[in-house]
Amino acid sequence: MQSAQREQHAGSPRLSARKTLQKSERLTGMKSIEALFNPGNSHSAAAFPLRVVYLLTDGNPSASPARVLVSVPKKRFKHAVDRNRVKRQVREAYRQHKQLLYEALPADKQLQLAFIWLSDSHFPSCEVEQRVTNLLRRITEKVKAISKL
Repeated sequence: MQSAQREQHAGSPRLSARKTLQKSERLTGMKSIEALFNPGNSHSAAAFPLRVVYLLTDGNPSASPARVLVSVPKKRFKHAVDRNRVKRQVREAYRQHKQLLYEALPADKQLQLAFIWLSDSHFPSCEVEQRVTNLLRRITEKVKAISKL
């Protein structure tokens, strides 16, 4: 049974039906993060209480099609437990709906995303999920428009 599951999920990360958030899908490294926040290169969209900054780059076909970073400023929530809760909500919403992006991305491109929390208060998980889904759909539309050019 386990070998059949491994065979089913083996192959390209773009075609994977697994709803996990692996380490390779996390945006790490100062150079990558600085490139993402460099003015003029990236795009931004907001759906309160979230803002997303994204950058479409040339990617390695064997790498993850999208890499994500979640930031909750200490200015918004002084206690780490509160920041961790919000980050968990955003990561879970992204994990559930990342397939929207994966289907829209061309095979030779990679998308780098940074979700930034803007509010000083907590929101229910269903509302956070709606906002993340809204942002992912808007990004998907823009990526499709770019890839048609």
